Amino acid sequence: MIAMHRPLENQTTPNWRSAAAAPGQLLLLVAWTFACASAGAQDTAYTGDVKDVRVVRTMEQHPGASLLWEPYIALWKPKHLVVAYGAGIPGKTDMGDIYASVSTNDGDTWSEPAFIFDHNQRFGAMQFGYANPVLYKPPGEDVLWCFAMRCPMNYQHSEDSQLVGAFSADGGRSWTPVELAMHYTGPLIIVAGIQRIIENGQPRYLLPAHRNTKRNDPLGSRDQFMLSSTSLLEWRLAGNIPQPENGPVFLHEGSLAPGDAEGELKLVMRTANWEEKAALDPPRAFSSVSKDGGRTWTPAKQEPDLWNSRSKGFYGQSANGTHLYVYNDGPAMPKPGARTSLRYKLQPTPGGAWSEEKTFYDSGTHNSYPTLIEIAPGDFRAVWDSGTKEHPRTHIRFGKFHLPEPHP
Repeated sequence: MIAMHRPLENQTTPNWRSAAAAPGQLLLLVAWTFACASAGAQDTAYTGDVKDVRVVRTMEQHPGASLLWEPYIALWKPKHLVVAYGAGIPGKTDMGDIYASVSTNDGDTWSEPAFIFDHNQRFGAMQFGYANPVLYKPPGEDVLWCFAMRCPMNYQHSEDSQLVGAFSADGGRSWTPVELAMHYTGPLIIVAGIQRIIENGQPRYLLPAHRNTKRNDPLGSRDQFMLSSTSLLEWRLAGNIPQPENGPVFLHEGSLAPGDAEGELKLVMRTANWEEKAALDPPRAFSSVSKDGGRTWTPAKQEPDLWNSRSKGFYGQSANGTHLYVYNDGPAMPKPGARTSLRYKLQPTPGGAWSEEKTFYDSGTHNSYPTLIEIAPGDFRAVWDSGTKEHPRTHIRFGKFHLPEPHP
C-alpha cells in the first residue's frame, strides 16, 4: 500500500413525531430528502476509467459557502472511508472551514459532515481561516490525523499559513484539535500526503510543503521543502529542494512516494514560472530525489512525460511497484478549458517508460486536485473537487479506480 496516503454512515432519518407533521417539518423533510439524494448521487454522464462515481457533498449543502475544494481521503477500516474538504468563506481566495464526511459502505453513500476546523471559533481575540486538509492514519493505530493550514481571518488568502492538527479516535465522526510543536516556524502551504519511512527500526514521517511569501513581499521566497516528525506532534525542517540548474522555477504542491530504487524517495511537483504568472513552456512537472530520508535532494529537473499546467497532480506508487500520475491536461487557469478533464499515466517499471495518456474522469465540467489511496494492491479510492461547465469547485466527488491488468 502507499504509505503516504492511506465513516461511512448513511444519513439518518429525522425523528418525526407524527405522520401529520407541521408544514415547517414537511419542508425540512423535503430538504433532507434532497440532500440525501445529492450526497449519494451517482454520476452517469462521464467517460474515464474511474468507476462508481458519487457526489460526497455539494455547495448547496453548505449555504453561504463560496466553494468546496481540495478534498483528501483516508481509510479507517475496511469499507470505512473518511473524506476531509474545505468550504470557502465568501470574499477570501482559499480560506474557510474544514469538514469530514464518513462512509461505511465503501463510498456508496456519505454522512452529514462534522467540523474539523471551524472559522467561527475564536481563540481570545484571534480568529482563523483554514485550508488544505491532509488525512493520515498511522499503521496499527486507532487514530486518524488531519493536518491543515491556519491563517488569521484578516488575510485575503492562505499563502502565508501555519500548520495545525486535529485527530479523530472514532473514525472521523468527531475531532479534537491539537497545538503542534513547530520547530519550523515559517509560513507554509501543504497539499499532498504524508510518507512514512523506517529509520533505525523507528517510524519517521515526511510531509511536503512549500512557501510563497513572494506573492506579498518582493523579497520573499518560493521554495519547496520537506518537514519531518517522529511523533506527528512535532515537526522540523528536514531539507529544501534545490532549484533547477538552468534557472529558477516555482516548484510547489509536490507529491511524495517511493522512488525508482530501494530506499529512494521521489517528489513530483506542480510548476509555474518564477513570476507565478504562467505555466512553463512546455508545461511539465518537475521532480527531485532523496536517498537519505528527505534530508538532501537533487536539483529539480523536468519530467518530460508528465504534463503540469499550474494544477496539483497526484503521484504515488502501488503495492506492485507501478507509479501512477493523475493530473489535469489542457491549459493553465484562467484560460478556457483549464482544469476540466483528469488524465493519468502509469509507469509499470520503476525508472521505465510512462504509458500513453489515459482518461481518468471527463464530464465536460471543471475537475481538479485528485487524491488517491490504495486499499488493496491495484485497488484505489479517489476524491477530487469538481464543478459545472461554468463554475469550478462546487462539488466533492468520489470514485473507484483499478490499475489495468498488465499485458502478458
